[in-house]
Amino acid sequence: MKKILSAAAAVTATALMTVPAFAGALDEPVVTPVPTAPPPAPVYTGGDWTGFYAGAQIGNLDVDGENGLAGVGGDDTTYGLHAGYNYDFGTWVVGGELDYDDASVDLSNGASVDSVWRAKLRGGYDFGRTLVYATAGFADLDTSVGSDTGEFYGVGVSYKATEQFIVSGEYLMHDFSDIGGAAGVDAEADTFTVRASWQF
Repeated sequence: MKKILSAAAAVTATALMTVPAFAGALDEPVVTPVPTAPPPAPVYTGGDWTGFYAGAQIGNLDVDGENGLAGVGGDDTTYGLHAGYNYDFGTWVVGGELDYDDASVDLSNGASVDSVWRAKLRGGYDFGRTLVYATAGFADLDTSVGSDTGEFYGVGVSYKATEQFIVSGEYLMHDFSDIGGAAGVDAEADTFTVRASWQF
């Protein structure tokens, strides 16, 4: 009996002496941080139209003669360039622009319209990413029988696809008198263009 008790005591003592050694040998738990989602990319909501812009357009020019050109007309595709400046007052936007269209419109009397230059004033309402505007100014019509300076007016809508890239649609009505210096040689012209611009 004494031998059993002595053996039990020895086992217990050995166990008690080895416990602290194992306790200190355990590695500390590693806490892995939970990854956080990156902040969302800013969403462009439109806003400031102030600045210079330039771009290109494609459209259609429809010419109808009047008085000495009555019954003479024609239409064709136009290609052109434009550049201008806008200033955004917060609600209203005003600006100026120069644009050029290469026309190559063959008229029914054998003459042709070769190009149109325009100097524009523009004013419109700022809806954020959308600008609705009216425009008016002077245009120079170059034809195979001479040139003439007339006036035009129209409307347009511009949309900011990004902070700098703008797409637009524009409709203009022109009035020309005494083309090539010939009295009574008058014409009206309508244009519709789709435009792409880059704001600087």
